Amino acid sequence: MRLTPVYCLLWIVSAALANYSAADAQDLPATANRDGVTPRNVVFILTDDHRYDAMGCAGHPFLETPNLDAIAQNGVYVKNAFVTTSLCSPSRASILTGLYTHKHGVIDNNRPVPAGTRFFPEYLQRAGYETAFIGKWHMGGHHDDPRPGFDHWVSFRGQGNYLPPGPRYTLNVNGERVKQKGYITDELTDYAIDWLDERKSSDEPFFLYLSHKAVHSNFTPAERHEGRYADVDLSFLPRGDDIKAENNTPRWVRDQRNSWHGIDFSYHSDRGLEYLYRRYCESVLAVDDSVGRVMGKLKEMGIHDETLVIYMGDNGFMWGEHGLIDKRVSYEESIRVPMLMQCPELFSGGKPLENVIGNIDVAPTILHAAGLEKPDYMDGESFLEMPTNRDMPWRDYFLYVYYWEKNFPQTPTQFALRGDRFKYITYYGLWDTDELYDLTVDPTETKNLIYDPDYKRIAKEMEDRLYAMLAEKGGMDIPMNQPSGGINNKRWEKRGGDQASDFPAAMIVEEPLNKQAN
Repeated sequence: MRLTPVYCLLWIVSAALANYSAADAQDLPATANRDGVTPRNVVFILTDDHRYDAMGCAGHPFLETPNLDAIAQNGVYVKNAFVTTSLCSPSRASILTGLYTHKHGVIDNNRPVPAGTRFFPEYLQRAGYETAFIGKWHMGGHHDDPRPGFDHWVSFRGQGNYLPPGPRYTLNVNGERVKQKGYITDELTDYAIDWLDERKSSDEPFFLYLSHKAVHSNFTPAERHEGRYADVDLSFLPRGDDIKAENNTPRWVRDQRNSWHGIDFSYHSDRGLEYLYRRYCESVLAVDDSVGRVMGKLKEMGIHDETLVIYMGDNGFMWGEHGLIDKRVSYEESIRVPMLMQCPELFSGGKPLENVIGNIDVAPTILHAAGLEKPDYMDGESFLEMPTNRDMPWRDYFLYVYYWEKNFPQTPTQFALRGDRFKYITYYGLWDTDELYDLTVDPTETKNLIYDPDYKRIAKEMEDRLYAMLAEKGGMDIPMNQPSGGINNKRWEKRGGDQASDFPAAMIVEEPLNKQAN
């Protein structure tokens, strides 16, 4: 078979990772030990597309998540957790590296992890930890071989499947092909429980990374949960009614309403918003069951109170806001994620954290729990002491980036700066409007203030700050890679798909501006 340049690159990267050996660990940058910190066990649970408020403890009107709620009660609910890019692979790479997206280079769901990339579990291994990865890796879908930093490995290619698609479908268990038996959320939890059980006879600290496929589309609840929310009232779901040209909403946003990521043509189907949302919520229930089983195992092992547990989503999710579904965009529901953290030996529970925490902060925090300083190159910071030191110095702004994908051409390249009060969003290579929102009075981001003269100074200050942060972090060059896969660029004629949206009102003039053109 003749290999194209793209497949040659994938093969080279795959081979490089497969040939990773213990000798490579000697090339790890040095990390200092933290004085007075006893290394403790860590469990990190990641879910896919779990929206920040899709939990009982976050005020959801009907979703039952008693096990997640228990972590919030026994630990802290991180109310303002964000991701650097609201997309599976870039977010996961930021979690594992502590780096912004434009620095680790995993800019979309197709690009493999660049050779030489360091994952924080490698530092844990060097410090004597036993490490395990169980679940969805999804940074380059060309193979599911074990990756650096993990002694124990259970995974699958790409998105994986809620249920085995055929009798020959397999998972990769420590390099061996093992058939998937049933519902993936439950099965991954089984693997995690078995691995934890094996730690009973070990004196070494451990790190477990349990990475669920759920609740990614196609939303598939466990059989025991299917139909649980068939009759609940969903009238609270937004429909993007305030997203108008008169409010200077970007044209691309209004055009996206009739698209793969819009509520008028969601995933190019006619199922509709409410059908998908019910299935989504029902799929969350097995995740909550999984959390309960893991926490129960920690109690059975007698290490519940001493173990640091962090629960997090890899990106947010839109459910009708701005007329959209899914993620990628810079709006709150897309970039905010659920995050919970508990360790009763370190801090008491029940009081939420208000600070802006990012996925880049996970690696430094877990290294802190292991008694290690973070490497100098990491962008994130540890928030492990924040529950007991609420006034510790912290960031004022969080940087968000997203790079256009040909697979989903509706969403442009965008950069955003999110502060405690204001958010500024700018776009690259797009004939449209930038955005500025006052989140304290407009949390749904429906009134664009970018043209309001009263906010001109704020908009300019945030624009300057955003580009300064990009320059500081090496993000002034836009990374690119050859597209892979199909293009989801269709529109539904029945819902007005043959018509484009109007330009934002502030961009329309009644008279020519240039009176002296020759």
